[in-house]
Amino acid sequence: MRIEALTSEFDQEMTNTRKLLECVPTDKFGWKPHEKSTTLGKLANHLAAFPSLAAAVMTGMAKKMPEAASKSDLLEAFDTNIATGRAALAGSSDDHLAATLPAVGMTREALLRGRVLSHMIHHRGQLTVYLRLLDVAVPGMYGPSADEK
Repeated sequence: MRIEALTSEFDQEMTNTRKLLECVPTDKFGWKPHEKSTTLGKLANHLAAFPSLAAAVMTGMAKKMPEAASKSDLLEAFDTNIATGRAALAGSSDDHLAATLPAVGMTREALLRGRVLSHMIHHRGQLTVYLRLLDVAVPGMYGPSADEK
């Protein structure tokens, strides 16, 4: 039952993240709001990699993602990573999810919620600020945004 609930949460957050990534303008990949900030392209690529981290938590195997240079490549990579992450979740069990990983002293479930989903949501919030500063309409995540009202 826990794996089913987490998979449902994963699906919802991936849907929300994809809506936001669809708004990223390719011609602004090099833009950043401040000299200390990362670029829009790097932030978007970071978000696109998160679903593969779910697979890494579940299987113990991580892979390095090439950085997409366009929105179409970004969305393609994100969709591939979603499939990989979802397959790892769907092929798992509650016992596997509840197991503590000695290297980090946390259960897989805690890692997925705290270090994957919550971390992704944090960076998604950053991306909404970047888009707003670029005057790009921001989609709602858990209800309509000001741009959708």
